[in-house]
Amino acid sequence: MSAAVEARDWGWRHAGRRGWAVRHLDLVLQAGERVLLLGPSGAGKSTLLAALAGLLRAPDSGDEEGTLRVDGGPAGDATGRAGLVFQDPSSSLVMGRVGDEVAFGLENLAVPVAQIWDRVAGSLAAVDFKYPLAHPTDRLSGGEQQRLAIADVVAVSPGLWLLDEPTANLDPDGSALVLATLRRVLDASAATLLLVEHRVAPVLDLVDRVVVLEPGGGVVADGCPTAVFARQGRALRAAGVWAPGPAPARLAPPRPAGPPVVVAEGVVVDYPLAEMPALDGVDVTAYGGQVLAVTGANGSGKSTLALVLASLLATSAGRVRFVAGGPARPYAKWRPRDLVRWVGTVFQEPEHQFVASTVAAELAVGPRRTGMAGDASARRVGELLDRLGLVALAEANPFTLSGGEKRRLSVATALATDPALLVLDEPTFGQDACTWDELAALLAEQRDAGRAVVVVTHDADLVGALADRQIRLSAGRLEPSYAPVG
Repeated sequence: MSAAVEARDWGWRHAGRRGWAVRHLDLVLQAGERVLLLGPSGAGKSTLLAALAGLLRAPDSGDEEGTLRVDGGPAGDATGRAGLVFQDPSSSLVMGRVGDEVAFGLENLAVPVAQIWDRVAGSLAAVDFKYPLAHPTDRLSGGEQQRLAIADVVAVSPGLWLLDEPTANLDPDGSALVLATLRRVLDASAATLLLVEHRVAPVLDLVDRVVVLEPGGGVVADGCPTAVFARQGRALRAAGVWAPGPAPARLAPPRPAGPPVVVAEGVVVDYPLAEMPALDGVDVTAYGGQVLAVTGANGSGKSTLALVLASLLATSAGRVRFVAGGPARPYAKWRPRDLVRWVGTVFQEPEHQFVASTVAAELAVGPRRTGMAGDASARRVGELLDRLGLVALAEANPFTLSGGEKRRLSVATALATDPALLVLDEPTFGQDACTWDELAALLAEQRDAGRAVVVVTHDADLVGALADRQIRLSAGRLEPSYAPVG
């Protein structure tokens, strides 16, 4: 059966934060409604979904005000009534084999053992999952992992589906496959749907209502998607909501190559127990004054190439040379203080690079390691906080930020030392329209200052607006016939 949702003057403040992630929220979802939840980065969308899923408990994980109910009872008590699918499927997969993964949720709900494996098989069939039950979950592509995460939810048959940007980490083919799976599964169910997405066009046929949250308080728009976007589309876009419309404009014509900055020659990377190399004989040069876009399907080797170009991952064969300055020793043997001066890196998972207890302190780590004077460091930190909308979060713990805020902080740390090479893995992930514009402008400024910018991305808008050259990886190799930008 579908579940109803009711929020009355509801608010949540995460532990250790002064500001409220959500406040004064009044919202009713009737059983069976399909709702698209929008709002600028930091408006509290993911917080609301986590609370409805029962993942937030006061006072242990924060402060709560007002009421949030599922089917008339407290949201945190609705065990099995809500199923949450995260942005990153790997963060929700807990078991090593496909069958065990789907069975895990059923076991936690005390489903009789005699029923579990029939429900596992039915759930995998519902998402058209072809692998055997014993197939390792760590050998699935991103799209396959997300379909498995959807099968986890199908198995427990919740009355409320909560989807937090379920295609954000996927390539276009994987995204299309996951959305087709969701359409099929939801059409076979009467469940209520609350879906968070930044890019709305691909999911409009999944929903019949749009709700837009205002940062810090309440709902700014609510109604039929067509009516909301026709009436408020321009104002929503100005506020950062990705309302339907034309793609962002090209920031500048493609630029000619400047001097080479980093050169990869015949690079091979083998991971232990992998069936094939992550990279297999790749040759790539990044040039000053250009943005190089690295594209390709999930699992094609893009993130591995980013780590290799940033000298954060050793090659199994071939070599990588930094040719734009720096220490005399080989690039692979540079010390951390050398890398932070010459290379700025954004990891696929931003949490993996945070080392300080506040946002401002995190931004000051790089300048301090390079010996930048205190007043110059403070000015640089202040500039980046302002440009990327992080001023109000300067004293917040980086790990308490929203997904989009974490990504902006990770990009800011890469820019803080003005390195000659920037290697950025999905820099626009989780951004609203305004912060996307600012990030793209910042990267354009880095290119115009003569730096080499390497962007690993599924964001076609970013490629179209900014890339000077484009390469595409497939199964660890460059696609030789792939046409560059321009």
